Amino acid sequence: MARERALQALYQLDVSGGISIEEALEWAWSAYPEEPRQEWAHRFATELVEGVCQAIEEMDALVEAHSHHWRLERMSKIDRNILRLGIFELKHRPDIPKKVSLNEAIELAKKFGTENSSAFINGLLDRIASGTPKD
Repeated sequence: MARERALQALYQLDVSGGISIEEALEWAWSAYPEEPRQEWAHRFATELVEGVCQAIEEMDALVEAHSHHWRLERMSKIDRNILRLGIFELKHRPDIPKKVSLNEAIELAKKFGTENSSAFINGLLDRIASGTPKD
């Protein structure tokens, strides 16, 4: 739930421009009024979104360095933000096992992306996690 709301907030920041992190997170949570907002999930989503926003240039550079024939601006906004979340967890959250971060990113891609998103996300995050640059 926290990763889903973080993805939705990052997407909102990506498409809206000019809104705050707090506004984007509030939008993401308010889109699901039937789900109780658990404190731990809200805190984790906030940490993810703030972390991605603070390190976005680093993450985007990693995507560019490891992607084959895909520039960030050509990627779907969903895929781009799933990658940012996954990279943030891989690089800045040593408390989360890499396998968990990879699996969660793939699940987000299956739920919110296209039919090709999960394979694309999996391949790119795997290269980034292993430190293998593009050929």
